[in-house]
Amino acid sequence: MDLLPAETSQLGRKHGFRSLKLAAVDMADPLGDEPFGTEHGRLENGLTYYVRRNSKPRMRAALALVVKVGSVLEEDDELGVAHIIEHLAFSATNRYTNHDIVKFLESIGAEFGACQNAVTSADQTIYELFVPVDKPELLSQAISILAEFSSEVRVSKDDLEKERGAVLEEYRSNRNATGRMQDAHWLLLMEGSKYAERLPIGTEAVIRTVSAETAKQFYRKWYQLCHMAVVAVGDFPDTQSVVDMIKTHFRQKGAVLDHQPIPTYSVPSHEEPRFSYFVECEAAGSMVMISYKMPADDLKTVKDYKDLLTESVFLQALNQRFFKQSRRNDPPYFSCSADSDVLVRPLKAYVITASCKEGGTMAALESMLMEVARVRIHGFSEREISIVRALLLSEIESAYLERDQMQSTSLRDELIQHFLRGEPVIGIEYEAQLQKTIIPYISSSDVSKYAEKLLTSSSCVIKAIEPQVSAKVDDLRRVVLKVNSLEEEKQIPPWDEEYIPEEIVPVKPNPGYIDQQLEYSNIGATELILSNGMRVCYKCTDFLDDQVLFSGFSYGGLSEVSENEYFSCSMGSTIAGEIGVYGYRPSVLMDVLAGKRAEVGTKIGAYMRSFSGDCSPSDLETALQLVYQLFTTSVEPGEEDVKIVMQMAEAAVRAQERDPYTAFVNCVRELNYGNSYFFRPIKISDLKRVDPRRACEYFSFCFKDPSTFTVVIVGNISPTIAVPLILQYLGGIPRPPEPILKYSRDDLKGLPVTSPTKIIREVVRSPMVQAQCSVQICFPVELKNGTMVEEIHSIGFLSKLLETKLMQVLRFKHGQIYSTGVTVFLGGNRPSRTGDVRGDISINFSCDPEISLKLVDLTLNEIQRLQEEGPSEQDVLTILEIEQRAHEDGVQENYYWLDKILRGYQSRVYSGDVGTSFKIQDEGRLKVRESLTPSTAQLALQRILPFPCKKQYTVVILLPQRSHLEMLKSLFGFSRITRARDAKILAGVAAMAVLALSLWRYSRRSVKS
Repeated sequence: MDLLPAETSQLGRKHGFRSLKLAAVDMADPLGDEPFGTEHGRLENGLTYYVRRNSKPRMRAALALVVKVGSVLEEDDELGVAHIIEHLAFSATNRYTNHDIVKFLESIGAEFGACQNAVTSADQTIYELFVPVDKPELLSQAISILAEFSSEVRVSKDDLEKERGAVLEEYRSNRNATGRMQDAHWLLLMEGSKYAERLPIGTEAVIRTVSAETAKQFYRKWYQLCHMAVVAVGDFPDTQSVVDMIKTHFRQKGAVLDHQPIPTYSVPSHEEPRFSYFVECEAAGSMVMISYKMPADDLKTVKDYKDLLTESVFLQALNQRFFKQSRRNDPPYFSCSADSDVLVRPLKAYVITASCKEGGTMAALESMLMEVARVRIHGFSEREISIVRALLLSEIESAYLERDQMQSTSLRDELIQHFLRGEPVIGIEYEAQLQKTIIPYISSSDVSKYAEKLLTSSSCVIKAIEPQVSAKVDDLRRVVLKVNSLEEEKQIPPWDEEYIPEEIVPVKPNPGYIDQQLEYSNIGATELILSNGMRVCYKCTDFLDDQVLFSGFSYGGLSEVSENEYFSCSMGSTIAGEIGVYGYRPSVLMDVLAGKRAEVGTKIGAYMRSFSGDCSPSDLETALQLVYQLFTTSVEPGEEDVKIVMQMAEAAVRAQERDPYTAFVNCVRELNYGNSYFFRPIKISDLKRVDPRRACEYFSFCFKDPSTFTVVIVGNISPTIAVPLILQYLGGIPRPPEPILKYSRDDLKGLPVTSPTKIIREVVRSPMVQAQCSVQICFPVELKNGTMVEEIHSIGFLSKLLETKLMQVLRFKHGQIYSTGVTVFLGGNRPSRTGDVRGDISINFSCDPEISLKLVDLTLNEIQRLQEEGPSEQDVLTILEIEQRAHEDGVQENYYWLDKILRGYQSRVYSGDVGTSFKIQDEGRLKVRESLTPSTAQLALQRILPFPCKKQYTVVILLPQRSHLEMLKSLFGFSRITRARDAKILAGVAAMAVLALSLWRYSRRSVKS
């Protein structure tokens, strides 16, 4: 693979878009029914198919079985059955049993969840696979699995009982604050239609009791080939061979002669707005949602396409106003945005959503409605529309430049919508022509007319969400009446626009020069040491024609800050970011960057400060200008700026305190890392200790000295263009007379981590509206310095092995969880080049509270079994295949190379030569892969984890808070079981029992009265 493209390639591609001819079209011209570049047809049995060749990523295929069957088709005794069928498909078919489909797909590198998944909604069910196709038989086997899903799902009593627990856990996990709010809003939107009664997840009663016969009847009734499509997009040698495979696996499945047509269900309109004031004690914050419902648009002609573009301009322009409003003095909300989407088959909606301070929903609603009314009265200015036009043209230009590098999953999703909704697939070339032709002529008056669709008198639903009562539904009505009255009287003033500077950098800096240049042929990278001491490494790639990624880091972060200053300094990024770290306020910078694709972000961690960004090759100068501004701007906090930021921070902290999960997370941190200030959650009292001036000063110092930074740039760059820009804007950053925050990686202060040395089991009980349970099991790990590179790779393989095996045991065998995650944390260690590394491996899952302890024991038993007996040969082969496929996909991505080169610099084996560091890490990976067998995996589990694992671990279980009566019973039970070890403990238990009893009696009297 040639990683060094010709230097003129990007200019040629960019010129290609600029010289793209305009489309000679009439507004009445049809967009066309046939999907562009796709082999599309229908078999005699009614199955529709789509096949398209695409080489991104290489040797991969994105497949889907699309079924026009969803929860809206369920009868009252079937609520949730469409979703249950989706689960059963992966569990057992006529050819596969006991989740053998999952095991087979994992054995070829298609990881469960990431590469094999499905989703059920009100109108459809979609099964998706992402599989390797470097062996001819793999594609055929994957298509045969889709054929099994279409008509061979085995819905037996045993299969249903095995999967019922996983479905119940998925249901339970959605019963949090977010799920309750979403469900309530859905019912309000769909009121009066069958959709309101048919949430895809179903009801707990049906999930628990539905019979296999009922589920089987639903499957046989609705899963008919005439309601289905197979979509295949991938790196195929030709499309005809894939069509032949589809025919081979599906042709023998006969059509149903008396097939059941899919009925359509309408959602009634309403003139009067609907209001809801929803109090959710676990809500993440206060929120307002305004939904304007209307029939879904057809997209058949060029005129329809122009309307779609005009709508997009309207929403973008409105969002720009919302953002600027949120950054003004005393803003009515923290954030606000508008969007449109098809909700169900016949219905779309414009939805405006705002988050605001607690008790601020009425002010937020008024501002949201006022802004829409302002557009109806005064419209948008030509400057506002020109900014959005530039933005949209920049986006389509980027898509056009990368038209041959689109991901197969993206093209698959387009074809899915073609089947479900008849959305045209016209090809990026024609789409670019249309947009280039239409967008420049979309006028501000065309755009402003769209505000007429956002009327509260036209199927409008308004909902306010608060964690505690601060208003009533009538208050919502009064706000609507007030804004309507102001609009009728033309009492809403026009929009007040801000001054926008012409240039990001008013005076260009004097360029630096190259002190030293090194070539690393093994990674195709060049390293420059600039005159101001900054180290820059760039790698030219051809993965995406319109992408350049970069990241810079310097050692020294919050671990160097004293406890007294920690909270102020840790808020530095937040406060400075809201004020503006690139020389301008964020609302001004947004307009300055209109039409450019360039963004830069910052992060201050425990041991490092870093910035990272993403840009188009043509906007590399703009991106580097932002970095220059970052280093040369001293952020000065204004009183109003600080007030807004602290309000947002306080709202976030209060939201965390309301979340039942917070107490669980806090306990996990305290048990595993200690109770130091660094790991404690921030509290309101901590916010009051924050000094905004010190926060901004610290942030400015973090990005002041270029000599401490190493920068890596990866993407479609031409050295002849990029290097002069690097010298001007990175080399031009002035080096301070004395070093600022310059640290040796070996001398950094370590975090105050204290790890447990024994078995600890803790139960955290939190008040919950609906019962949920989360479990985390944590094992300490220690990696030895001498074999650190290999051990880092080993722990990655082991974590994936544990995750795969625990899914097999807890979900596929016992059917009691929906998913599990295994994570490795080594971030508490100093980035020193010497010494051992300590961290932990943690296992997380949610489950029925009643069986949490049982599942903890099953988890520990399985890990100990793996330590004592080792995994099977197939287990190891599966993990190797998953890792290899992920590696093959990664080497085709700029993100992968950026991360790998950064890790090369940050590795403890780095000693000035990143090429050598990279080589050692790569050899370490290959060494671990080649040596990984059941026995070596077993030894690694014994070496890295405590052995046996049951001798040292922590378990934290989040459970719902018990009623007073349950607490009373458990207290007496506790005194009997533990027996008296200390008179003080018994006295304390007795006192708590009396208090609990009195509180319980009082609560009963209050309810009765």
